[in-house]
Amino acid sequence: MLPLSRMKSLLSPVLSRPTTMFVCRGYGVLSTFKNLNSAQTMNPMSKVSSFRCSTVQNHSQIRVLSSEASGSSSGSGSGEVHVIVGPMFAGKTTTLLKRIKSERSNGSFQANGVKNFLYLDETIKGLCFSGRVAEAVGILCRSGVQVEAETYSLVLQECIFRQAYRKGKRVHWQMITAGFFPNEYLTVKLLILYAKAGDLDTSHIIFDKLQFKSLVSWNAMIAGYVQKGMEEVGLSLYHDMKQRDVLPDQYTFSSVFRACASLAVLEQGKQAHALLIKSQISGNIVVNSALMDMYFKCSSPSDGYLVFSESLERNVITWTALISGYGQNGRIKDVLESFHRMIVEGYRPNHVTFLAVLSACSHGGLVDRGKEYFSSMVRDYGLQPRGKHYAAIVDLLGRAGRLQEAHEFVKNSRCEEHPVLWGALLGACKIHGDIEMVKLAARNFFDLEPENAGKYVVLSNAYASFGLWNNVAEIRRLMKDSGVKKEPGYSMIEVQRQAHFFFMEHNAHEQTAEIYKLVKDMAGILKDAGDVQDLLS
Repeated sequence: MLPLSRMKSLLSPVLSRPTTMFVCRGYGVLSTFKNLNSAQTMNPMSKVSSFRCSTVQNHSQIRVLSSEASGSSSGSGSGEVHVIVGPMFAGKTTTLLKRIKSERSNGSFQANGVKNFLYLDETIKGLCFSGRVAEAVGILCRSGVQVEAETYSLVLQECIFRQAYRKGKRVHWQMITAGFFPNEYLTVKLLILYAKAGDLDTSHIIFDKLQFKSLVSWNAMIAGYVQKGMEEVGLSLYHDMKQRDVLPDQYTFSSVFRACASLAVLEQGKQAHALLIKSQISGNIVVNSALMDMYFKCSSPSDGYLVFSESLERNVITWTALISGYGQNGRIKDVLESFHRMIVEGYRPNHVTFLAVLSACSHGGLVDRGKEYFSSMVRDYGLQPRGKHYAAIVDLLGRAGRLQEAHEFVKNSRCEEHPVLWGALLGACKIHGDIEMVKLAARNFFDLEPENAGKYVVLSNAYASFGLWNNVAEIRRLMKDSGVKKEPGYSMIEVQRQAHFFFMEHNAHEQTAEIYKLVKDMAGILKDAGDVQDLLS
């Protein structure tokens, strides 16, 4: 059986009349149906040297799968069957299921088992190849019978690729009810499915039961935890993997660098970078972008730029990582220079690139240039601004004290119902002390997404900054009545390869007393020197 990648690479357009061809494996039969109304049948005992299977899809789109198959003169050759697709499927799926159920009930299913099995198998494969995964999963689950392992693999792969994770879980359920025991390869597929779906409990159960934990399974678990925001667990698995002498690859490093960036653990990131170099793995675009992001988020922009300058391959992702990194470190001039270098070298910016540039203009107070970049998105690149782009302009105008203009911009924007716009306006009003605008922005901000716990805190702080304590009490009461809980904010610093966390209003750190004493002593020294008025008031 040809690999799936090879099958798909053979797909190409056909300029001939619409033709649907059907090949039945194990019987050496090739039937060609012209225009779906006439048929010519080859001798079943003849040798099948090759076949072409055309798929007539909607809007007269035609794709062809070509392959080579051979069979003996006695008909024992299996011949490869890959697809039964196109309009010939219309209305056939229900008929197929009814026939299987009918024959299972009267006992004839066992007599025709091979034929029915192959027909069901190839129907499911054909639906997958034609992009009709929902139908394939539906037929499989309603049939109640097992199919080949490679068919299960194909359906699961399509579910993963299309992010149809619930359908993938249905396939797993069908395996269990049909009594099918997946092999090691299929088990890893299931692990990947659950990890990508965010069901890490199930994926870890599958992972623990694997007799041989391959690099693919380790990568799936590490990536799953990092994507779920559990970076510490992901890094712990990475270290566990190394202790078991499993060598990481570029996919491993991509997840590890992302975890280190989120946790701002520079030392661990550098160690992983050193291992990447020692492993002689040529870093691809994704790995280099993750590595750059790690250095920038760990406040090491010089190392981030060094990674960029040494990258042999660059695209919009690497350029955007550089631009965003400079923005995160407040280097506004470098953001704009890098953006223009990117344009000059022929790269086309995307939504993320423009968001980084607009944010840099906002923090740099570059109102006119920011508005020009915003207009350029549609005018020069055909990119429709999204909610965060509008919010960046609101923040840009708000920081410059142009609150009325920012309010008009929000009302006239196509994303007026997006809460992030009103949140940006609320933040600007707090800075410039416009109490009436605060009330207006707060009302709209809260009404659009009241279940968001963070909004209660933002509103409470906004009212508190103006001494509106009755409003603050009302917000706190609403939080309590609704059962809304806000996760406490925290800061993290890495000292001698150990991460230290400091939570708001929570003195759980074991060295809290020493830290506060040191801060008090430093404040006293600075106050005596006249460098500070009163840090402890």
